[in-house]
Amino acid sequence: MKPSNDNAGYLSGFGNEFATEALPGALPAHQNSPQRAPYGLYPEQLSGTAFTAPRAHNRRSWLYRIRPAAMHQPFRQIDNRRIVSRFDQVAAPPNQLRWDPLPMPDLPTDFIEGWVTMAGNGSPDSMTGCAIHLYAANRPMEGRYFYNADGELLVVPQQGRLRIASELGVVEIGPQEIAVIPRGIRFAVDLPDGTARGYICENFGALLRLPDMGPIGSNGLANPRDFLTPVARYEDVEGDFELVAKFGGNLWSAGIKHSPLDVVAWHGNYAPYKYDLRHFNTIGSISYDHPDPSIFLVLQAPSDTPGVDTLDFVIFPPRWLAAEDTFRPPWFHRNVASEFMGLIEGQYDAKSAGFRPGGASLHNCMSGHGPDAPTFDKASGIDTSVPQKVNATMAFMFETRNVICPTAHALSSPQLQPDYFQCWQGFTKHFNENQA
Repeated sequence: MKPSNDNAGYLSGFGNEFATEALPGALPAHQNSPQRAPYGLYPEQLSGTAFTAPRAHNRRSWLYRIRPAAMHQPFRQIDNRRIVSRFDQVAAPPNQLRWDPLPMPDLPTDFIEGWVTMAGNGSPDSMTGCAIHLYAANRPMEGRYFYNADGELLVVPQQGRLRIASELGVVEIGPQEIAVIPRGIRFAVDLPDGTARGYICENFGALLRLPDMGPIGSNGLANPRDFLTPVARYEDVEGDFELVAKFGGNLWSAGIKHSPLDVVAWHGNYAPYKYDLRHFNTIGSISYDHPDPSIFLVLQAPSDTPGVDTLDFVIFPPRWLAAEDTFRPPWFHRNVASEFMGLIEGQYDAKSAGFRPGGASLHNCMSGHGPDAPTFDKASGIDTSVPQKVNATMAFMFETRNVICPTAHALSSPQLQPDYFQCWQGFTKHFNENQA
């Protein structure tokens, strides 16, 4: 490989117009597509939204590359392995579901080969909904590159770092960080720690964005300046490589004689980005009651219904609990939304046991859930005149307005916990109609 540099650099801010070049003067002055671009490069526009989208929501970047992206052999369909993009094959049960962590593979498995689809809704063809995958990998993507035409990828590592070399630069993330790789961006993943495991949400719908904050005001939650976008970095190398595409729910493979990561300069606002979850500015009650979990919203994909999203990404980070005379853990609830949860580190404050880092749970529309019996008993007797620190933990949730349908693999997986329902079987009846 002959990269332009070996270090990842970043530009800060969410959704800004960025300009970056790996060689001085590689960005044309004032024009997007001059008759002759500097260094003999090819101009190419990459559009992530419709051309006519409102300016505030339009996402596109101009790339200046060594060869056009169209330069590769024809694609042929290959085995989808454990990747699923249709979610009408198995009836979704209303049961609460929970899984143990995905084991590391025994055979050599790269980032794409290590995907296991757990659940989802909608479809790539309709450009609405999402797919939720787990990944476990033990080798880098050597000589292979990948892009997803079906949706953008929200990657949440739980164990091991990922080095994502993309057309627009390098993004390095580890546990408690996330990365978003836009639809169509080509990339390869290296594993600095040798193995890696985590979660992926494949968003088929509107692009993820920062939520409006309304009465919260101008500060709080995830700050735009903490989102980092890579600087330009290119590979000028030839050889026999493979380009894998996810298109229409299937995997396709094409031969390519050069690295597709050959963008020398780019400008725009359609690019990979990363965010450190530890920078989230948590907000909570300092009087009474437990606010709705929407105060932990990091990113959202809006729908055609105002105030209702097709996808929310919510986290539950370390925080102080100070509300008095209040049941402090998440209360018992049933939601019109459906929730897929994962645990990155520590213990989730609504479950005393069984929910392990790397594991997952699914609570679908109107399925009752909440704290287990030991957590309820402990929280009911705690001294709420004293603040309590929820520490050394990081959980998250993918929440959607549609039912999240588990795959056949997820429902037959050896990691599925058959006794999860027991969490709510040990509650004692305290009701006494003669005593308020």
